[in-house]
Amino acid sequence: MNFAKRLRKLRQRMHAHELAALLVSEPYNRRYLSGFTGSAGVLLITHERQGIATDFRYYTQVRRQCPDWELFQVGRDFEGQLAGLLRELGVQGGTVGYEAAHVSVETWRRWSAAVDDTATLVETVGLVEQLRQVKDEDELAAMRRAIAIAEQAWSQLLDVLRPGICEREVAWQLESSMRALGAEAVAFPLIVASGPNGALPHAAPSERPIQAGEPVVIDFGCVVDGYCSDLTRTVCLGQPSDARYEALWQLVQGAQQAALRGLRAGLSGAEGDRLAREVITAAGYGEYFGHGLGHGIGLAAHEAPRLNPTSSDELPAGAVVSVEPGIYLPDWGGVRIEDLVLLHPDGAEVLTRVPAVAIL
Repeated sequence: MNFAKRLRKLRQRMHAHELAALLVSEPYNRRYLSGFTGSAGVLLITHERQGIATDFRYYTQVRRQCPDWELFQVGRDFEGQLAGLLRELGVQGGTVGYEAAHVSVETWRRWSAAVDDTATLVETVGLVEQLRQVKDEDELAAMRRAIAIAEQAWSQLLDVLRPGICEREVAWQLESSMRALGAEAVAFPLIVASGPNGALPHAAPSERPIQAGEPVVIDFGCVVDGYCSDLTRTVCLGQPSDARYEALWQLVQGAQQAALRGLRAGLSGAEGDRLAREVITAAGYGEYFGHGLGHGIGLAAHEAPRLNPTSSDELPAGAVVSVEPGIYLPDWGGVRIEDLVLLHPDGAEVLTRVPAVAIL
């Protein structure tokens, strides 16, 4: 990963916001800028220097993972040493940004009291997250590997997916397969929702046995080198017991195909969402498509940009986003189909390769 290039871009943004320094505490942002994967620490970044303040558990880890960063051994007293660290970094009387979306009010109060007259703390929003939207070749390579592993796990699941298997068994089969294939973790709690459970977009797998003829929504993904994949398929084991299933499945797939044809960099998140939503609404199911069309994905399973009816996010070239329309009918079930795409100025490149089929 080209951390030096990322720091250069961040410093340009810091200059534009007239920041002498930036405190980065959000875990994904820390990793994006430095490669540090520990659970605790704050990056202190000025225009000339960068350091990581952390406790004893991570001193050796920082030296291994972040050779171009200074290590500030603050133990458990970051606030007590914050003013001194800023002075050491040459920040005296300057403006220091912090991540308002991650720092609690209580933490902000402690940091403000700690810096006293050494600096002025100001909130920032999205300085690093906006950089993370556009993926470089190293990031895309990791995501392609994560997608490939998820697809291989899906193929293995099809060998054992039969009526009578319970939702939790399916989730475990997917997770164990992805880990055996090289994934370091699942990207999020896996969703396996059969029959009426499919009406819950984020249902948790249960002991419920999957029945023949009912829809099953399966949403899964894994992490490779820190980067996520995300894939949803809805299937029916054998002939559907309700004729609505095939009609709804075809409607959702048609909505997704409309979005895949129309998505491109430069649209707003709301415009992207509308590509699929208009298809579902025109068929009379608009009220049953209650979530956004998609979201960015990378180090986090859900990150900017967002595709939903109120999103003003501009979709940048180089972003990877999900395209996942769905319909959810209470007491009946749901249908969702999800693929990942890479946005280009002239369209969307589908990264997922495994085909979506309605009936197994």
